[in-house]
Amino acid sequence: MVNYRKLIVLSVLILMFTWSDVSSGSTAIESILPKDIPDGWALIDGPHLYTKKTLFEHIDGQAELFFKYGFQKSVFAIYQKKKSPENQIELDIYDMGNVLQAFGIFSRFRNEDRPIGIGLDSFSDDRSASFYKGKYFVMLYATESNPSILKQLAMTISLKILDRSNPPKEINYFPENGLKSGSIQYFPEGLLGHQFLKRGFQGTYIEKYEDKVEVEDKDKARTEDKEVQLFIAIFKDSHEAMSALKVYRDDLSKKGRVHVGISSQFGSNTLKGEDPYQGQVIVVHKGFYVVGVVGFGKEEYAKNLLAEFIRNIR
Repeated sequence: MVNYRKLIVLSVLILMFTWSDVSSGSTAIESILPKDIPDGWALIDGPHLYTKKTLFEHIDGQAELFFKYGFQKSVFAIYQKKKSPENQIELDIYDMGNVLQAFGIFSRFRNEDRPIGIGLDSFSDDRSASFYKGKYFVMLYATESNPSILKQLAMTISLKILDRSNPPKEINYFPENGLKSGSIQYFPEGLLGHQFLKRGFQGTYIEKYEDKVEVEDKDKARTEDKEVQLFIAIFKDSHEAMSALKVYRDDLSKKGRVHVGISSQFGSNTLKGEDPYQGQVIVVHKGFYVVGVVGFGKEEYAKNLLAEFIRNIR
């Protein structure tokens, strides 16, 4: 009877751990490698596993960036077209710890908006494909143009990832109108180049800005596209966020210019001024966030954009 009870307890524990792994998306990273390889292709190298201690051996120049985003471990493999040995595809799967960090590293490698509908977001061209899903960031590089094979491999990998985490909620705070596609990025530190802002998101907007220039002793209107940055810095509480806003004010007063005595629709905890490198700025404290818009031409445009941004924050 005692042994029977022990067997029941052991079985229940095994089921509990198994269910915990499945529900959290936890799995051996090497098991995510595609086993259903496209016809005419073969695995020729790997899988090679890398940890925090050994990642430098694989991507020496980029390892530090991955560490900043919470790198845990990765697996690497090479696939080859049997009839064309020079035609190869390198595959990296990175466990970044959580979906926020996976999006962050993905956002730093994506250089334009060319999604292929895989994972939570993706990017591709003729010789590369990348996506993130759950806590995983996946990169594929081909020596030859192989867009269809890259997409097939990426889809196979995505289906094997059990992590069902949603994208970071802050992505949805950014207004869609005017947003440059694929421009939202997450930084784990030094947002906008300011260490006091710590971590957060930024996105690029295109403002149609009209300026006046002198042409043969006459003023002539010139319309140009101006890139404007909208950002949201994240802090542990409202007090820390307010302290960061004060540091921002001090920094701006030393290096640029702070506008004083100007009423604002955003309340008293608002900073307005000019940065010598980033242009005009409006920054607002909201809860445990510091949000702002920088580099704009027209203040009305910036205020409307920032107001919509703040309304979206939940």
